[in-house]
Amino acid sequence: MNSPLATDQGVQMIHDMPAILGGEPIFDKEIPLARPTTVGFDVVGAEIADVLASGLMTNSTHVASLERLAAEYLEVDEVVAVSCCTSGLMLVLRALDLRGEVILPSFTFAATAHAVVWNRLEPVFVDCDPETYTIDPACVAAAMTPETSAIIATYIFGNPPDMTALEDIARDRGLRLIFDAAHAFGSYYGDRHAGTFGDAEVFSLSPTKPLVAGEGGLVSLRSGEVARRVRMGRDYGNPGDYNCRFVGLNARMQEISALLARRNLEQIEGTVRRRGEIALRYRRALASIPGICFQHIPEYCRTTYKDFSLFIQPCEFGIDRDTLAEALGRENVSTRKYFCPPVHLQDAYAGWRATQRSPLPVTELLSESLLSIPLYTAMRDEEIDGICRAIWRIHLYGAEIEIARQEEGSGQDVVDVSAAQGITPVRRK
Repeated sequence: MNSPLATDQGVQMIHDMPAILGGEPIFDKEIPLARPTTVGFDVVGAEIADVLASGLMTNSTHVASLERLAAEYLEVDEVVAVSCCTSGLMLVLRALDLRGEVILPSFTFAATAHAVVWNRLEPVFVDCDPETYTIDPACVAAAMTPETSAIIATYIFGNPPDMTALEDIARDRGLRLIFDAAHAFGSYYGDRHAGTFGDAEVFSLSPTKPLVAGEGGLVSLRSGEVARRVRMGRDYGNPGDYNCRFVGLNARMQEISALLARRNLEQIEGTVRRRGEIALRYRRALASIPGICFQHIPEYCRTTYKDFSLFIQPCEFGIDRDTLAEALGRENVSTRKYFCPPVHLQDAYAGWRATQRSPLPVTELLSESLLSIPLYTAMRDEEIDGICRAIWRIHLYGAEIEIARQEEGSGQDVVDVSAAQGITPVRRK
């Protein structure tokens, strides 16, 4: 049972049994899903010592410097540093003084919706595009009512949504447009940076993101007045005289986090470039496996590849997504099922299901079919090739794996959920 795996070293034959069937694991220790991309202590150690000696731990010189440098990189006037992306989203919605309904995708991290509900706004979940995985503008337009005040769109794994269509809708209907850009520091839509669209965009600087602060977020804004309110809001709504103008948060960024982000910003272009190289290596090695599809990145866009996900069609691949995740785990390869369950099916949002206006078949299909595999800047080519080899041999032994699972009484007959729901994703190579 042989099949070629193309690598830079030539063609390697796959014939050994996967670990889930008793073979030797590809890796003798775990390959993590992600690792932080960051400078070392030798780069920042002396400056950390200076911060500690100064006693100024939050919202001081490094925070101000990060805001200025990020604004220069993004080519925008206003950037506000906050404690995390979630607090940034919460403060943007508060600063814009919104009422009523907010349209947003369900195929996103829960924090996107949490920020809406925390502001006592009504979340209206809509479906996404089956190729790009980003919010579908046609679904946005169909979901609007007189109560709609804003749209939130998400960069999925760093892939930009359809900015042109969304900005047209928001302008024509007089709506606020906010982007959850948690994955997207370093992405482009056309010749414009992520961070230059809508009323505001909010980035995450957590350890799995392209730009790392440890924990933290950046808010890019078009309005100086809204930026002023976000800055006030990150300090409880206090402008400095302890007479809070509105109910804000403690969302200040720590100086050491800002220092780390500022140093990591110096290497962001190399970080994004390397992530793209890893994704391309995966695509080339896995493209000829039946039943694997990839996220479509429009040619006029650049994604950060915060994650690299495989869309698994079980009838073609041989096993379903969950079984592949288990089999890769036996090979010591970490994986994650993004976003499963989608937000509208999570327990926290059960109260909104009765008022959901339309089914979300693409969202539910993606949540059942996508599997993220390891991608981080420091990955070695041999690790990437080993993961591809593991996926190849799992595919080749798919029938045997399925039989073994059924014999153990832990498996079910393979069902092609995409065919069952009448949705056929375009096969992207």
